Parts: sequence; C-alpha cells; structure tokens
Amino acid sequence: MRIIRPSNKIFSIALRSAPALIGLFSLCILSIHSDPLRAQAPATPATPKPATPEWAQPGSATHTQVAPPADFHRPGKNFETPIGIFAGQSDIGSPAILGSASFDPATAQYTIHSAGYNIWYTRDEFRFLWKKLSGDASLAADITFPDPNGYGDRKAVLIIRQDLDDDSKEVIVALHGLGMIQLAERAEKNIRVKDMEYRIGGRGRPGGASADSLVNVMAKRIGLEKRGDSFTLYVSLEGEPMHPFGPPINLHIDGPFYAGIGFCSHQPDKSDTAVLSNVVLENAAGRVH
Repeated sequence: MRIIRPSNKIFSIALRSAPALIGLFSLCILSIHSDPLRAQAPATPATPKPATPEWAQPGSATHTQVAPPADFHRPGKNFETPIGIFAGQSDIGSPAILGSASFDPATAQYTIHSAGYNIWYTRDEFRFLWKKLSGDASLAADITFPDPNGYGDRKAVLIIRQDLDDDSKEVIVALHGLGMIQLAERAEKNIRVKDMEYRIGGRGRPGGASADSLVNVMAKRIGLEKRGDSFTLYVSLEGEPMHPFGPPINLHIDGPFYAGIGFCSHQPDKSDTAVLSNVVLENAAGRVH
C-alpha cells in the first residue's frame, strides 16, 4: 500500500490560504443570519372569508333575496368568554366577516358588530351573546343603531334558541332598522321562519314633510317573556311601562336553551353596529321591564 504525502509546496499554500477561506466562510454565515428576510418565520396564510352566494345578497331594485338552498348550512364560531351578564358569544352561521362585541359597565351598554345575510328563512347569520337557561325567562333591552344609513332590514334581536346551529329551533323578537318589530319562530330545525310583524307610525310627529306625513315610530325598548311554552312580545314605544304586544307564540323548547341578544347587518359581507343597553336577562317570567 502506498501512502501519498502532499508536497511541502502544496501544504504551505494550504496553510497560507486557510485564514482567507475561514474568513470567507464566516462572512457567508454572518450574511445568512443577518438577512432579515431569511431570519423571519414564514407568514401564516390569512383564513379566507366564507364565500358570499348570490342568493345571500340583500333585496334591492335589481335583486330579489331568496331563501338559501335547502342543504346550505355553515357551522358557527363559538367563544365561551364571558361578557357582561352573558356566558359566551357566537358567530351563528359564520358570517363572511367575523363579528365582535364589547360591554361598557359604566353605561350598561353592549355594542355588537356583525355582518350576516339575515336571521330568517331556514338558517341564520349573526353575532349572538348568550347564557344557558332552563325554565322560564325574561329578556329586554333598549336598542339604537349608531349609523343612520345602515340597511333598513338590519335587526337587533332578543332570542331563545335550542342550540347554536344556524338552523336552530328558536323564538325571536327583533327591532329592524326602519322600526318594524317582529315576533318570530322557527318551530323545528331547518324549516322557514314565520312571524307577526308590526310597522308603527304616526302623523303630526317630528321628521315628517308636513303635519300629515306618516312618520315611522322606533320603539324605545323591546322584550321577550318565556312562560312555559308561551312566548310574548313586550314593547315600550316612547318610554311608557313595558306592555304585551300582539298574540303570543306557543312553542316547546327543551332546557337547557340559549337565551340572549344579537345583531345582524342584513348584508352578507358588510358589518354594521347595534347598541343594546339596560339589558334584562332573568331566569323567571314576569321580569320584563
């Protein structure tokens, strides 16, 4: 076996070149670690918004809103973080824009931001603040819409729902952006909502073009009472004591159920705001005030 030894000349050149090679190697390493683009972790891709189907667009002069396809449903997003008197909140039906809510103890106001195509037909989309209850219940709230230019059919709601699915069995009391009040029900999962609607107006009131103009009246406060299987709408139009309004709904909802407040902009991909204050949520009937 032959052992090949490097010549003294080659060995000498290698030794003289070693510091330069080490320096070059160190510079490469320093360059790699100091490159801010290489040092950053890869960005997390943004979660895509849910698609907005054509049927979900609000009604207009050029578009008629229709019911969702019978098999169209989306799971909601639930957040079991207490807010005020409520145990948690949910984006029912996963609107295209994530909702949010805040509570100001100083003013007793809940501010709810939400998109959502509707709370209607066979499924709902809205931000819901809830608490689990069983038995009788009383809910009430003052309601205002800070943006006067929001969609006319937007709705702030008091709701008792069997579950957090978008097609839940439920009873709804709603105040709409243009003042309509409704008491509605979805009597079983995945069936169409039906309701009683009240559009209230008066003449000789501020806001009309003349004393004879019919002016919409916005209720100051609405309420919902569950007494057994009977659900009654309560209203205060101008600050008078709350009083029953129209016929009740009879529907059986098992306990525990979800009782609370919510808001829907009635626009599938545009958020709006409702403020609900002086909220009553009692686990008993006869407490609406």
